[in-house]
Amino acid sequence: MPGLDLADVQGMVLRGYRLPVASYTFLRITDPAAARQWVGDLFGHVTTAAPWNDKPASTVNVAFTAAGLAAIGLPADALAGFPEAFRQGMASRAVLLGDAGASAPVGWEQGLGSGAAHVLVLLAAGDEAALAERVGWLDETLERAGLQPVHRQQAAALSSGAEHFGYADGFSQPDVDGLGTPARTGQAGVDGQGGWRPIAAGEFVLGYADEEEVVPPAPSPDRLSRGASYLVYRKLRQDVPAFRAMLAAASRHYPGDEELLAAKLVGRWRDGTPLELSPDRPDPALAADFDRNNAFDYADDPDGFRCPIGAHVRRANPRNSLPFAGKLVNRHRLMRRGLTYGPELPPDAPDDGADRGVVFLCFNADITRQFEFVQSQWLNDGNAFRLGDDKDVLTGDNDGTGKMTVNGRPPYFVHPLPALTQTRGGEYLFTPGLGGLRYLAELPAGG
Repeated sequence: MPGLDLADVQGMVLRGYRLPVASYTFLRITDPAAARQWVGDLFGHVTTAAPWNDKPASTVNVAFTAAGLAAIGLPADALAGFPEAFRQGMASRAVLLGDAGASAPVGWEQGLGSGAAHVLVLLAAGDEAALAERVGWLDETLERAGLQPVHRQQAAALSSGAEHFGYADGFSQPDVDGLGTPARTGQAGVDGQGGWRPIAAGEFVLGYADEEEVVPPAPSPDRLSRGASYLVYRKLRQDVPAFRAMLAAASRHYPGDEELLAAKLVGRWRDGTPLELSPDRPDPALAADFDRNNAFDYADDPDGFRCPIGAHVRRANPRNSLPFAGKLVNRHRLMRRGLTYGPELPPDAPDDGADRGVVFLCFNADITRQFEFVQSQWLNDGNAFRLGDDKDVLTGDNDGTGKMTVNGRPPYFVHPLPALTQTRGGEYLFTPGLGGLRYLAELPAGG
């Protein structure tokens, strides 16, 4: 099997840019021929996964919804070869994902989940000036191509370096076989023998072998799908005052302080120190050491006395705490991206009513097996962890009646659990490789 062609894969799929500001613009195609020309012109600007000597000032990536592929001229028989979840779109999968009530698609922000969004352009930059330049450049290209913006979202890292609930984030991302970067302990998949190995590239990039050592079926032709990935875009509003109130109330009777309970909810202390390695106190040196801060697999904490079984990071990546020596978990890994949006709410500040949260992005080769499984089976359901109806505290579809079990002798129960995050919109998208972008640009008129 040929090695991973990094120059053919869009960079955001495999490389965390760690650029602090971003703009995400959804577009509607009104002129298919002009849109194809626009894709051809955009080709030279797209950032790839090929190594760079110096981090660029800005990056450009592009993805398409199923409606967008149809609108640009992809024949119906070719579109029929895409997975059902992608063709249906995120809004149609709302029941499975737990997007009900205030998170239901009927209340999503304009342009999202309605079929109006065809193309997503993702811009990231090192500072606001560089981002503004890229946004201006993009807008100039749209006028000539008949592409209409239907939704735009700005995002930026908070000055605190944390997300809105107050936790440092982004510690654990899968090492990918063939990427060429040094492997870090705990960043890869568990190998079932107490060690780690990179995750197969085919779990994230189409056209390559996956964890089953086979190349899964992909849409035809190969030129379109090879080097591609599926992108999940979700705008999640975070109710920071509700989180702070819940934590304060729950900690009044907890046999530890509020910060310990905050760590138990997530599985890491606020600075990112993993509970599994430092259960009694945060350790800033450990949190800052990328060779150590993921060096755990839960195998020697089966009862969750150090890190609760229902903690957020343990649910999202159970490592070696589920059966089959990590093989099951390795099939459900996600390449997470995204940034916070909205103003930071200072500690002890009253509710200012501002819209704040996170733009959650993730790449995977199989939306159903990866993203949807994690969301529906691990975050919104406790059965896999023998937790019954318990849902994830932070991102589960809680309704004010549930609980979280903090394992111990005796256990402690955090309840009731309000809905701390609300889905404000989302889309499933196809992120072609560079060859796939050329294929779309060269589609003949009329398919």
